[in-house]
Amino acid sequence: MKKLKSTQKIVSSPFVNMGPIKLRQPLPTKGIENVDPFLLLHHYGPYAISEFNNPFDLGPHPHRGFEPITLLFKGAQLHRDSLGNEMVVKAGGVQWTTAGRGIIHAEAPTKEFVKKGGDLEGIQLWLNLPAKYKMMPPNYQHLEDNQIPKIYSEDKKIQVNIIAGHQNSERGLIETQTEVNVFSANAKADGEITLDLPENHHSLIYLLEGELLVNGKELLQKGGNQMIVFNQDGNQISFKAKKESTLLILSGAPIKEKITQYGPYVMNTQTEILEAMRDYQQGKMGHLY
Repeated sequence: MKKLKSTQKIVSSPFVNMGPIKLRQPLPTKGIENVDPFLLLHHYGPYAISEFNNPFDLGPHPHRGFEPITLLFKGAQLHRDSLGNEMVVKAGGVQWTTAGRGIIHAEAPTKEFVKKGGDLEGIQLWLNLPAKYKMMPPNYQHLEDNQIPKIYSEDKKIQVNIIAGHQNSERGLIETQTEVNVFSANAKADGEITLDLPENHHSLIYLLEGELLVNGKELLQKGGNQMIVFNQDGNQISFKAKKESTLLILSGAPIKEKITQYGPYVMNTQTEILEAMRDYQQGKMGHLY
C-alpha cells in the first residue's frame, strides 16, 4: 500500500563559519543532531571563484569512521588523497570517499578553474558507517554526470539523478556499505513527481535553489525553510516545483549506534577517537603533501 511519509520537522539552513569559508549548515541544526545515518550536510557556495578570491581550498586533512561525500553542482574541484587518487570533479559529478580506518584528502578548485573564474557550489555530506565497517580499508569512488543513471517525471520537467540506491528500474553505481538512497534533482517550474522510499528509512529533502511544494502542503524556499525531515510512517514522497529548483533527496536505514565524534573522526567510543588521533600522528593513515 502506497502512503506519503508525514513531516517530522522543517528547518532553515543557517550560515556558519568554517575558518575562511561561510556556508549553509542544515544538519546538524537546532533540534536535529542527525538524521541517522546522515551526520552532517554542508551547502557551500555559490562562491565567485577567481585568482583574487578562492576561499574553498581545503588542504590535506584526515578522516576515519564514516564516508565524506561531495556532490558538485557548479564549477570544478581537484580531489587528492593518500591512496594516490587525483581526480577532477566537475559540475554534476560526485566523489564518494569511504574513510574507513583512515584516509587523508584535500579538495580545492582546479588551477584552471581559478584562473578562468566562475561559480563553485556543492554539497558536502557525511554518511556514518556502522561499527563493523569503521575500520575497513579506505576507498574512493568517482562518478561524472554522464555516468549517473537518471529518471524523469511523466511531464519530463523533473530529472532525478540516481547516485546511490535505486528508483524505478534504475540503480546508482556507487557501492554503499549500508542501505541508502542519494538522489539529486533538477526541476522546471510546475514539474511534479512521486518517489518511493522505504518506510523504515530516515529521509529528508534539502533545497539548494528554487521553491518546492512537498506532499502537497509543505513549502520549501531558499533562504527560508530549506530542509524537510520525514517520519518513518510511509513509503513515498512527492514534490512539485513552484519555480525552477535544485534539490537533494536522502534516505537511509538507521544504524542506531552510539556516536562519538571529534573533528574529522566519527567513532563509537572516546577511546577509539584517541586511537584515531594517535594513528594519524604516527602516519598510519598515509601521507599527502
